[in-house]
Amino acid sequence: MNGAGEEQGKGGAPADAAPRLQLFFSYSRTDQKQAMPLIRALEQQGFAVWWDGLLEGGDNFLPTTEAALHKADAVVVLWSKTSIDSHWVRDEATVGRDRRRLVPLSMDGSLPPLGFRQFQVIDVTKWNGKATAPELKRIASAIMAVSGAPAAGSAPAQTGNAPAQIGHGPAQAGSTNRRNALIAMGLLASAGGIGAWRWFRPDATADAANSVAVLPFRNLSGRADQDYFAEGVAEELRTTLSLNRQLLVSGSASAGGFRNAEPDTRQVARALGVSNLLMGSVRPSQDRVRITARLVDGKTGLDKWSQAFDRGMADVLAVQAEIATTVADALISTLAKDANWRAERPGSTRNAAAFDAYAKGEALYHIGGGSSSDAQALAAYDKAIAIDPDYGVAYASRARTLAAIANQEASVTRGNRLRSEALASARKAIALAPDMPEGHSSLGFLLMTQLDIGSAKSAYQRAFELGLGNASILSAFAEFSSNIGDFDNANAAIKRATRLDPLSPSVFRNAGMIAFAAKDYSAARVALATALSLNPRQGIVHYVLGDMALIAGDVAEARRQYAAEPSRLSQLRGLAIADARLSGPAAGEAQMAKLVAEYGDGGLYQQAQVLAQWGRIDLALDTLERALALRDSGLVLALNDALLDPLRSQARFQAVLARIGFSSPA
Repeated sequence: MNGAGEEQGKGGAPADAAPRLQLFFSYSRTDQKQAMPLIRALEQQGFAVWWDGLLEGGDNFLPTTEAALHKADAVVVLWSKTSIDSHWVRDEATVGRDRRRLVPLSMDGSLPPLGFRQFQVIDVTKWNGKATAPELKRIASAIMAVSGAPAAGSAPAQTGNAPAQIGHGPAQAGSTNRRNALIAMGLLASAGGIGAWRWFRPDATADAANSVAVLPFRNLSGRADQDYFAEGVAEELRTTLSLNRQLLVSGSASAGGFRNAEPDTRQVARALGVSNLLMGSVRPSQDRVRITARLVDGKTGLDKWSQAFDRGMADVLAVQAEIATTVADALISTLAKDANWRAERPGSTRNAAAFDAYAKGEALYHIGGGSSSDAQALAAYDKAIAIDPDYGVAYASRARTLAAIANQEASVTRGNRLRSEALASARKAIALAPDMPEGHSSLGFLLMTQLDIGSAKSAYQRAFELGLGNASILSAFAEFSSNIGDFDNANAAIKRATRLDPLSPSVFRNAGMIAFAAKDYSAARVALATALSLNPRQGIVHYVLGDMALIAGDVAEARRQYAAEPSRLSQLRGLAIADARLSGPAAGEAQMAKLVAEYGDGGLYQQAQVLAQWGRIDLALDTLERALALRDSGLVLALNDALLDPLRSQARFQAVLARIGFSSPA
């Protein structure tokens, strides 16, 4: 059971005092010991807290509770492993959500159940019990925001962070504008790393009124095999608009989740945390195409602008630039125009056949089907480049795909050859379009995997500067920054990536990996759980969860996570460690033998991790030095890798870090 609402807690206000905000506190009875200090702390903050312990013996339970719930200024819900399974807590949270009065807390890092994950959760797992702690300040600010109370006066005074809008409704009187809130599930940075669910403030140049999501365009050709073309048109528009720093453009992973023919535009806008939606359709026929586009107000669901474009197929890309210009002008008409922005994607093509091949490649690559679909995507990019040799974007995608194929190679020699070819494609992309962020990001990734850390840093920095509105670019930059121990930049970039693409499993995976590298395991669990809730087959997530369980001493849970990891290489190295602890050295050796047989020298880094965890220090160092000689890309993780901690004090290990270009963290 649980509780919270209208009646005051202990210590009522004087009769002539302004009325206090009424809170309904919902929790599981199993968690009452942990809930009570929070309830008392909120009362000390000046709130009137209703919880089920206030019920008198003769009270009619259900009517009293329901009345308190519906009259509360805010509904504070304490989520935990127990409460997420409580029907009472869920029912009370539903009322709070529907009344736009919900303030969710997490007691143990548990993710709220489905239906409540679009709301920001305040992590109280590390609360020290003091009323002056940052967690209490954030709770107070959130209560003020959802209640619509003024910042000072009758409600408790603000003691830290400014109030932040929670939920999906319009900003209440006295609350911060929605531009100051990360609306859909953003894991954000605390002062010392990613530590809690926080509110995000984007660049001052951006405004909530200028936020937009480009939904997948509908294919009206009547042929399902033409879907890729319509989605390619939408992605080009999304990428082009993201280059304008006066706009906040939702990322492709989030927008791609809404492919219904007639979505509820207001619900979609609320889910993505944007004020506008760009929707449209594509109807190709013979040598002509009709593109319709409409800009929809996310609050009213009404069209702000709509237009149909009938063009020859060769002119389809010019239409995209025309739509992008019109949309940008509509959204930033109240601001000074960005004189440096062009409604054309750097490195793009005006050749419709080249674009068609490129769009097929993108569709194949994003299937994520492994080597087969990657090889087909590569062939499509090659075709696009053959048609238009100056197609910079296609070269950047070719480089990215070659790198993905190389990472699946067991042969070090073949993998290195593919990476060299990918590196040449990335450099070609940059030569053709120096201002295209994708080219610099691809180059940074390839240089990083070849352990040229200094050059990779320059490439990633340039990608970051050019791709500030692109969630994928920001997420890649954040991951690299984490690998080199620059957690300030990593956290700043992943904040913005999460704001731009709040439903992207890969962005949350990277957020979790960054938190894990920073040894903020509570935050890592929340982010990784979110990634899995968005995509249960998301790679890398299970092995990181397994590593955290291993570090915590729960070897059985670690093994369960390792067994669920889609990446075979990561799975085997985890099982080799866990099985040795659970079933003895022979069981671990059996898994190690599989790792060596299947990956050979392509898995040297993973072999070193296993050996370090087995306590075979000298052999682990020998293996790392062999990995370095072969430029094993796994070494990019070595600076922060907790599984290599048994080696960290060794001079040979420090020498490996130095040769890579790392300095050991303090």
